[in-house]
Amino acid sequence: MSFIGLTSCQNELDTENGQNPNTNNADSQTASNLERTSMYDGSFDDFLDGMSCSSILFPVTATVNGTKVTLLSQADYSSVLNLLAQFNNDEIVFQFPLTVRLSNYTEVEVANQAEYDALANACSEAENAGEAAIHCLDIDFPITILTYNLNLDQTGSVVIGSNEELYTFMKDFGNDELFSVNYPITATLNGENNSVVEITSDMDLQSRITECLSNDAAMDDAKDNADALGTILVDGTFKVKSFVSAGVDTASDYANYTIDFANNLTCTAHNTINTTINDVEGTYELSSELDVFLKLTFSGNSSFELLNDTWKVTSYSENSISLQSTTNAAITLVLNQI
Repeated sequence: MSFIGLTSCQNELDTENGQNPNTNNADSQTASNLERTSMYDGSFDDFLDGMSCSSILFPVTATVNGTKVTLLSQADYSSVLNLLAQFNNDEIVFQFPLTVRLSNYTEVEVANQAEYDALANACSEAENAGEAAIHCLDIDFPITILTYNLNLDQTGSVVIGSNEELYTFMKDFGNDELFSVNYPITATLNGENNSVVEITSDMDLQSRITECLSNDAAMDDAKDNADALGTILVDGTFKVKSFVSAGVDTASDYANYTIDFANNLTCTAHNTINTTINDVEGTYELSSELDVFLKLTFSGNSSFELLNDTWKVTSYSENSISLQSTTNAAITLVLNQI
């Protein structure tokens, strides 16, 4: 009789749930997906704290690339971004104590750098274990979750209106309960286009999350590569190994020059053969999406102005950097470290 009762209640739940006939317990993949997508999103200030698992609450004082700044609201982020834009390798030193909001929506005071480093390490461990917040997909609210209590033999439904409500609901979900999402729901995929998609099942939700996490991982790798390339540029001195345009290599036009990249995002080409010739001054900028890009801007020398472009980094090492024009894939540039 108990089995018949359970089957009857589950059939009722399945009928209400339309295209999603499966129920989930607190340890299911869907439960994990809902919990992780509803965690507090602390990624918006990663340029400041470097941790997506938390955000720093105002007020906060920090020394950014040697300049002391106090932030009272998000309007003050621009002052930090301006300082960060002036250098390739940045240094941010916080004044403690400071308060952070964690991915579980709690707020904690951080007394010193050691405690702050511990939070950063915990965040990295959660990310590596696949337990950190999922920021690439935002569920659009409200949504309805259908429930079944195994002990009370009772169905129910809950309307969820926000990420925090969903996180609390999933975190407190009991082992004596089952649930289903009342599909379809919609979600926003965070990215260049912020596209809105319809999700029709647990499997569909899992597929969307897998896809966007893969894209996020590729973007994180590209950012790490951009940081590594920036260090190589600043630490080295380079020559033009090849510059191919319209099938012709004109590297000989640059044979007498070396190029130095400074941490303040300037670059200078020196003529090492004839020191009476003026240096060629320029700027550079590193950026990343799914790939790494190096933007070069020289002035006052027609040969070097031909290098003015946003270049896709096709490969790099401490010895050589290969670049491809983003405006004409047939144009390539190779810089070798001397």
